[in-house]
Amino acid sequence: MAEPVNPAEMQPQPDPNEKLVKIFDSEDESEALVVKGLLDSAGIDSDLTAASMVQEVYPGLGGMIILVREEDADQALRLIAEQRRAVPADDDETAEVDIIPEPPQTR
Repeated sequence: MAEPVNPAEMQPQPDPNEKLVKIFDSEDESEALVVKGLLDSAGIDSDLTAASMVQEVYPGLGGMIILVREEDADQALRLIAEQRRAVPADDDETAEVDIIPEPPQTR
C-alpha cells in the first residue's frame, strides 16, 4: 500500500540556508494564499509562514508573511504589482476587495 502524500511536502520551498526576504504580509490568510498561488504559478519558490512564528525576526507583525529567495524578490514584487494593475478598479466584484494590496517596502 502506498503511503499518503502530504501536499505541503510536494510544493518546493526555499532552502533554509539561503537568504530569504519578506515580500508580502497580510492580516488575512486567504489574501496571502492568493499571493502565494500567484508566485507558485510563476515558478517562484516561496514560504508562507504565520507571522507569529517569526516574531524574533519581524517583531509586532501579525497574520501571514511570504518569504522568497533574495534573488527572486524583485521578480516576485514586480509580479504582485502587475497583478494589482490587472484587476479593474471599477469592477463591482473587485471594487469592494483589494485582492492584492500594496507590497511592503523592502529597501
